[in-house]
Amino acid sequence: MAAAPAPPAAPPKPTWKPGAKVEPPFPWLRPTIRIRLTLLYGGMFLIAGILLLSIIYMLAAQALNVGSDLPFKIINRQLVSNVCTFPASPTDAQLNDALNDCVNQQRQHALDVLLSRSLMALLGLAIIAFAFGYAMAGRVLSPLGRITRTARRVAGSDLSRRIELDGPDDELKELSDTFDEMLDRLERAFTAQQRFVGNASHELRTPLAINRTLLEVHLSDPAAPVELQQLGKTLLATNERSEQLVEGLLLLARSDNQIVERKPVDLAEVAAQALDQARSEADEKGVEIRGERKEAVVQGNGVLLERIALNLVQNAIRYNVPEGGWVEVDTEAQHGQAVLLVANTGPVVPAYEIDNLFEPFRRLRTERTGSDKGVGLGLSIARSVARAHGGRITAVPREGGGLVMRVTLPI
Repeated sequence: MAAAPAPPAAPPKPTWKPGAKVEPPFPWLRPTIRIRLTLLYGGMFLIAGILLLSIIYMLAAQALNVGSDLPFKIINRQLVSNVCTFPASPTDAQLNDALNDCVNQQRQHALDVLLSRSLMALLGLAIIAFAFGYAMAGRVLSPLGRITRTARRVAGSDLSRRIELDGPDDELKELSDTFDEMLDRLERAFTAQQRFVGNASHELRTPLAINRTLLEVHLSDPAAPVELQQLGKTLLATNERSEQLVEGLLLLARSDNQIVERKPVDLAEVAAQALDQARSEADEKGVEIRGERKEAVVQGNGVLLERIALNLVQNAIRYNVPEGGWVEVDTEAQHGQAVLLVANTGPVVPAYEIDNLFEPFRRLRTERTGSDKGVGLGLSIARSVARAHGGRITAVPREGGGLVMRVTLPI
């Protein structure tokens, strides 16, 4: 009986993973930036050395008068020269001394000429070498400039920028690829965070609106007991504060992005609109509104810029002195920037507390929740909107109490 045939051998498994980066057979031959710089500057040094050696050789041959006549001649057995001086009837010793002096004089003259011309050649080669080195260094380091420009754009909240550096697979290419991967992860995390805040805010709007409607319907019933009406007013105020919190979170999530659609907006008009909305509250608290609003046009979103002015004015009114308080609102254009200035009287603010005021849900020496002066997002939203417009907002304590808020935006 014949033996059963052996089963076919299994094909060998691949030793590489799909999508994995294949290493070159000779990694030390990879055109890294170190090898390129070594070859570049080594080649420049070699070329400069060859040129300098050639120039010195030609200058030496010229200075020594290779191939030319001697500096003296023998005429009628007498030494005659236009360069050296010989005695009329010299003895052997005098003739040897005269010849030695003449040769030494010619040698010294040749060395002086060689030294002066070599220094001039060295100076010329140094200028050429520095210029060529500057150009080559700029060419080699140009990817770093591209990486820096992309990083600056990303710092302005534009996470969609990528370097996408092409060229040899060197250290700069690895750096740019790593930077692009980091930006991808940051953009995904940032987008997911904004999407979560936006979705949560939208989902909370509907039940809050329903609660407000039901409370208003029950409060409109004249037959409702007094206790029920009081409870309804308390719940309505709490619901209103929750709605403000949701709107603030939604606006904060939106304003963290760069403003894509920009239109000319006058800060003076924006400040006037904010003052009109807050004037009734100022009159109720006895706060005087003053200031001078000059034209200052910027490119941005009018609604968001009005939110900056309104938040600052409302904070200045609510955190003020009980009597004789004032709020000053000024706008102007200076040094290529539009400036919105909001100053007010109020409690003394320590300088070390300024940074905490711009954090969400933070107030000055008060509780994080339960305040009737807002939800603690006003200054956070103002700073976020200012950054989205390429500007900044700063605050300094005012002497005697209160703050001076300064918003600067590029024109």
